[in-house]
Amino acid sequence: AHAVLAAREAIARGSDDLLVAFGDTPLISAETFARLRAPLEKGAALAVLGFRAADPTGYGRLLLEGGRLTAIREHADATPQERKVTLCNAGVMAFDGRRALEILGSIGNANSKGEYYLVDAVTIVREMGLEAVVIETTEDEVRGINTKAQLAEAEAVMQARLRKAALDAGVTLIAPETVYLAADTTFGNDVTIEPFVVIGPGVTIADGAVIHSFSHIVQSSIGKNALVGPYARMRPGSSLGDGAKIGNFVETKAATIEAGAKVNHLSYVGDAHVGAKANLGAGTVTCNYDGFFKHKTTIGEGAFIGTNSSLVAPVKIGNGAYIGSGSVITKDVPDDAMAVERSPQNNREGGAARYREMKMRAKAKKEG
Repeated sequence: AHAVLAAREAIARGSDDLLVAFGDTPLISAETFARLRAPLEKGAALAVLGFRAADPTGYGRLLLEGGRLTAIREHADATPQERKVTLCNAGVMAFDGRRALEILGSIGNANSKGEYYLVDAVTIVREMGLEAVVIETTEDEVRGINTKAQLAEAEAVMQARLRKAALDAGVTLIAPETVYLAADTTFGNDVTIEPFVVIGPGVTIADGAVIHSFSHIVQSSIGKNALVGPYARMRPGSSLGDGAKIGNFVETKAATIEAGAKVNHLSYVGDAHVGAKANLGAGTVTCNYDGFFKHKTTIGEGAFIGTNSSLVAPVKIGNGAYIGSGSVITKDVPDDAMAVERSPQNNREGGAARYREMKMRAKAKKEG
C-alpha cells in the first residue's frame, strides 16, 4: 500500500477508478481489466483479481462468504482449512476512485514485518460497510516473471494467443507452433505464412501476401499479393509493394521496393528505392556504406540489374536501364541506357593445359 500511495498526489486529483497492477505480469489483457472495473460501476468499492492455482502453495487465498470477498489470507497465516482453498490472489486490484485514498490511507503496519499490506484493503472495505468482490481469470494470465525461464513460459503463452488471434482472423498458418508474431502485427485477408517465420514489431501484411519459410521481418510493410522468402530478411524501414517479390537469401533495409519489382535471390538492397517492375538479378548488392556515411541507390521503373552487379551509392539507375552482369556501377545510368563495366576477357589458348602440367610437376616433386 505504501508503494501505491507514492502516487498520492495523482490519485488525489481524482479518477473514476484506480487500478493497481504489477510490472512483471504482462499477460493481463485489456478485457480482464475491463471486467475488473465493471463491479465498481455497480457500487463495489474494491475488486480483486483471482485465479485457480494448480498448486496454491505460497499464494494468498481469497476467502469468500456467500460469493462475497471477506478476506485475503497469506499462505503463512492461513489455517489448514484455508490452505485447501485454490482461489488465489493475483495481487491486481481495482478501487473506486472516489474512495481509494480513504481506503489506502487506513491501511496500517501493525504486523510482524511492519509493512503496509495492500491485502488489508479487503478488511477495511468491509469495516466501512462497502463491498469487495472477486473477478476470476486464468493462472496463465497472471503469470509473474522473475527468471529467464518464467519469461520464456510467458512468451509461449503470448505466442499462443497471437497465433489463435491470427487464425481466427483468417490468416493461414501452415504450422502455427513454429511461427512467432508480435503483438502489433496486422494482417489483411487471405494471408499465408509458412513454417518457421519470425515477425517482429511494426509489421503490416496486406491481402493475399505469402511469407515463405524461414523469413525474418521487422518494422516493415508488405503489399497485396507480395511474396517474401524463403530465407528472406526484411529489416526496419523495408516496404514491399503490391505484387512485388523478394526471394531466397535476400536482405532489405530502409528500402522501398515498388509494385511488381523482383529481387529473387542472393541480394542485398539497403537505403534504396526500387521502381515498379524492376528486376534485380542474383547477387545484386547496393553498396550503401562507405565506412562513414550511408548513401542511397535509386533504381528506376522497369530497370534490369544483371547478376552479380554492385551498385556503389550514391547512384541512380534510370527507368528501363540495363546493367550487364558482373558490373560495378559507380556513375548514374540514364533512362533506357545499357551499362557494362568489367575488365576485358583474355583467353589464352592452351593455357589451362599448361597450368595443370606445371602444377602436377610441382606436386610430384613435393611428394617424391
